[in-house]
Amino acid sequence: MSLEDLFSGGSHKRKLGHFSALVNVALVDGPITTEEEFLLLRFARKLDINELEYNEIIKNPKKYTIYPTHSQEIRLKQLHDIFRMIFSDGEIDVEEAAFLNRYAIALGFKDQEAERLIKRSIEIFTGGLDFYDYEYLLNKK
Repeated sequence: MSLEDLFSGGSHKRKLGHFSALVNVALVDGPITTEEEFLLLRFARKLDINELEYNEIIKNPKKYTIYPTHSQEIRLKQLHDIFRMIFSDGEIDVEEAAFLNRYAIALGFKDQEAERLIKRSIEIFTGGLDFYDYEYLLNKK
């Protein structure tokens, strides 16, 4: 266990696991695209992933474990990150949807809750909102 993990309650290990999930989802539909690589570099900075860790995860993303958290907000942020990666090409395919379901459950969401969140998130990311949802999101602080 690293010194950072000792004092941060394992948050760096959680970040490594989350970043590896982002890499895995980028690889689901083929080689990493330029858009996906750009996003991965941004996520690496955001998650405090150094260059050595980045290269190691890119080389072998399945090596890392996903560590769930009790924080609903952190889980939703991680799910949102995955959606950003999936929709970097503007669409979601069958393999990405299957990965998304497994990831949501690994984050700690119950089956039905994961299904509801994924369905709603796909509607949001594909622009499938009705006017009332659109209005709500615009007016929400």
